[in-house]
Amino acid sequence: MGHMTTDMFIPADAPIAMDGCDTVVKLWAKRCRELGSKTAHREKELGVWQSYSWTDYFNGGRNVGLGLRAMGLERGQAVQILSEDRREWLYVDLGVAAVGGIPSGVYTTDAASQLAYLVNDSGAPFLFVENDEQLDKFLEVRDQMPGLKKVIVFDRDGLATFDDPMVMFWDDLIALGEAEAKANPKKFETELEAVKPEDPRMLIYTSGTTGPPKGAILTHRNSMYQMFAGEQTIEFEQTDELLCFLPLCHVLERLISVEFPILAGCRVNFAESTETVFDNLREVSPHSFTGVPRIWEKVYSQITIMRSEAGFVGRGFLDWAVAAGMKKVEAKEAGKHMGAGAKLNLFLADLLVLRKLRQLLGLQRTRRCTSGAAPISPDLLRWFEAIGVHLLEGFGMTETSGVATVNTLAHNRIGTVGLPSPGTQIRIAPDGEVQIGGPAVFAGYWNMPEKTAETMTEDGWLRTGDVGRVDNEGNLTITGRMKDILITAGGKNITPAEIESKLKFSPYVADAVVIGDKRKYLTCLVMIDQENVERFAQERQIPYADFASLTRAKDVVDLIGQVVSETNKDFAQVEQIKDFRLIDILLTAEDEELTPTMKLKRNYVNERHAGLIESMY
Repeated sequence: MGHMTTDMFIPADAPIAMDGCDTVVKLWAKRCRELGSKTAHREKELGVWQSYSWTDYFNGGRNVGLGLRAMGLERGQAVQILSEDRREWLYVDLGVAAVGGIPSGVYTTDAASQLAYLVNDSGAPFLFVENDEQLDKFLEVRDQMPGLKKVIVFDRDGLATFDDPMVMFWDDLIALGEAEAKANPKKFETELEAVKPEDPRMLIYTSGTTGPPKGAILTHRNSMYQMFAGEQTIEFEQTDELLCFLPLCHVLERLISVEFPILAGCRVNFAESTETVFDNLREVSPHSFTGVPRIWEKVYSQITIMRSEAGFVGRGFLDWAVAAGMKKVEAKEAGKHMGAGAKLNLFLADLLVLRKLRQLLGLQRTRRCTSGAAPISPDLLRWFEAIGVHLLEGFGMTETSGVATVNTLAHNRIGTVGLPSPGTQIRIAPDGEVQIGGPAVFAGYWNMPEKTAETMTEDGWLRTGDVGRVDNEGNLTITGRMKDILITAGGKNITPAEIESKLKFSPYVADAVVIGDKRKYLTCLVMIDQENVERFAQERQIPYADFASLTRAKDVVDLIGQVVSETNKDFAQVEQIKDFRLIDILLTAEDEELTPTMKLKRNYVNERHAGLIESMY
C-alpha cells in the first residue's frame, strides 16, 4: 500500500464482501468458527486478566439473540445498551444484529431523562444495563417509557434481593437462549443468513452539540465498506493486542474494537475504567491505539509534569532526546534527509531516553496510533512523532460510518486529516463546506426524513457541516465548523478551531472557546487543566481553597496569560485574543456543557457564561 488514489470511486450501493461475507454478522460467525478456542477478549476480574475465546463470543451472541427473539424481539427493532465497555456489550451487539435487530448504545454519563428519550425515540422494547447504578436510571423514569418490555442487568452485585417483574438478569437471558438453541439448532444460522447488506447494523445517536440527539442508521454495507477501506489504510495483524476504552456507543470505538478485530481476528483487551486507561495501556502495550485528542493531551501533560520534577540533569536529557527526534520530523516535513551526525544523535537519544519513555507510556509496541473525533494540535502530533510514536490524524463522523479520511504511515501530512479512504470522494462546496460521497455515507436519521434531507445535497452527497480545503495532493484540512465561524464587527470571517487547538497544546489548558461573533475583537474562555495547574500552584506555594479560588489566583491568571500571548504570535492581528477569562467550575462529561466525547458545546458555554463574556467587552 504505497500511495492511495482518490480517483477510485465505489457507488454507494455497490456490493462489498470481505472474505466472502457481505454482512458483519456473517463474517463474525465465520471468524468465530475458524478461531474457536483462540482468545478474542480479555478483561480484568479482581485485578487479574481473564481470557474469553471466539467460541465464547459466538455462543454469547447466539444466546442473547435467540433469548431476545423468544421474548418477542422483532426484526428491525432497536435494543439499547447502557454500560461501560465489557465483553457482554459485544455479545449483545452481535447477537442483536445477527437476528435482525438494531443494537444502540447509551453513554453511561447520560442522565435518566436522556435514557428515556433514547429508549422512546428508538422504540426499543429491550434495554441492557450494566449494574445497580445504571438500573437506578431506569427505575427513576420507568413510567416515561411505555414501550419498554424488559430490562436485562449484567451484574448482580448489590441486587441479590432485588425483585421486579420488568427486570431480569444476564444469566437468565443466557439460559433462555441456550434452551432455544437446543430446541431449534438451526434457528440462529437461519436468522443470521437472512440479514441483508442494506439492513441496519447499528443505530448511533449523535451527541449533537445542538438540539436533541439524532439516531444515525449505519448499515451492514457501511461497516463492510469501513473494513474494506481499513484493510488498505490501517494494518491489523491477527497477533495484535488492542485496548478498548472509548465508549462503545461511539462509532469510532465500534470500528476499532468490534468491526476491525472481527476482520483481523485479533485480541481486544477491555480497560477497567476511564481512570485506569494509562495503567492498562502499560499492561497491554497494544500494537495500535486510538484515542480522542483529550487522551493525547493528557499523555503529553504527564510527561511535561515528569520533566518539571526531574531535576536539572533529567530535564536536560529529555530535552536533548526530544530535540534529536524533532530534527527527524523537520527533515521529513521539508522532504529532506537527515545528516549522519543527526542520525547518530537520534540513535543515541532513542537508545538512552526515548525507548524508555515509550515503555513508560505503554506505547513501545505500537506501529500506529490514531487521533480522531475532534481537532488536535499539529505541534502535539510533531511531539509524538519526535519521541517515536507515530500518531496519525484522521477525520470522520457518525454520518460517514466512522472514518472518511486518514493519514497513513506511508503518507502522513501533519496539519491535514489525510487522504479520503479508498472509494470515498470529497468535494468542497462554494461556501467552503466539506461534502462526502460514497459507500461510507449513512442510510439516514431514524424517523427523521426531514433532518436526513437537510443533511444531504440535491445530488446525494453528505453535508458535513465542516469547513475545509483540499491541497494539490488530495489531503483534506478541516479548518472549523460552518456554524462556529465568527464574523467580527469588522466583517472578518474567523474559524476559531485552529486558535483553540493551539491553546490546548499547553498542558495547563484543558479546553478553550474563542468568542468574537459580531464583536470588535476576539476573546476567550479557558477551562484550565486541574491536575497540572494544581501542581503549578503547590510548587509555587500559591494559596487556594478550591477549584474556583484556584482560577482566581493572580499567578494562575498570569500563567494562562502567557499561554495566550504565546499563541497570539502564530496568528494575524485580527485573529489574536485580546482578553480571556477562566471558567471557575470544573466540567465533566455529566455537564450539559460537554458532549460525551468531551467537546465543549459552544452555544451552551456562550449562554451559561454570558456575564464573564460581557465583562471582556
